[in-house]
Amino acid sequence: MKILVVEDEQKLGGFICAGLVQAGHVCDHLTDGAKGLEAAMVNTYDLILLDLMLPSMNGFDFLDNLRRFGQETPVIILSALADTETVIKGLDLGAIDYLRKPFELDELLARVRTAQRRTTGQPASKLTFEDLEMDLLSREVSRDGRKIPLSNREFSLLELLVSNANRVVTKARILEKVWDMNFDPGSNVIEVHLYQLRRKIDKDFDVPLIHTVIGSGYMIKAPSK
Repeated sequence: MKILVVEDEQKLGGFICAGLVQAGHVCDHLTDGAKGLEAAMVNTYDLILLDLMLPSMNGFDFLDNLRRFGQETPVIILSALADTETVIKGLDLGAIDYLRKPFELDELLARVRTAQRRTTGQPASKLTFEDLEMDLLSREVSRDGRKIPLSNREFSLLELLVSNANRVVTKARILEKVWDMNFDPGSNVIEVHLYQLRRKIDKDFDVPLIHTVIGSGYMIKAPSK
């Protein structure tokens, strides 16, 4: 998706955009409310992530003007203002979601995926990273055009890693998401499955994608990352 981030904190806006780009989206970042509204009016965006406390035009006025001009682009509000009245006002003005700051990037990306499903009417059916492609409907995996058969557990494990590309996924999270169990420091079930997954995904290719981050977990990343 093409996403507009209107956030006056340069560092936070850059962090959000970097995460969105890693997740496969295109991102524009503006720090001014009026300039953000102008960009939203002259460009086509699939989603807008909107702060409320903005210079020149606050987020409420941004949203109100956007809707008055007939723009129906989905908007998710990102704000440290957490009182119920503010949340209700934002939703009543036409926002589809409201995420309180501070937030985890993973939660924001989950909200973005939900917005994408609302827009398209169905979930994204494919995940890609470098030359690796996963079809979430047929549960087929290929790398550089070569099909790679995986077990259901291996597919779920790879899906978790690719969905969090360039970020460490801890063992505890893998057990929770893939095995639906709490972390057991004495279990080597993850290591066994990662070994098998690496043999299938990396062994016959020049560039390995799956990496161990000692003391932290695992990640899928490109060589330059």
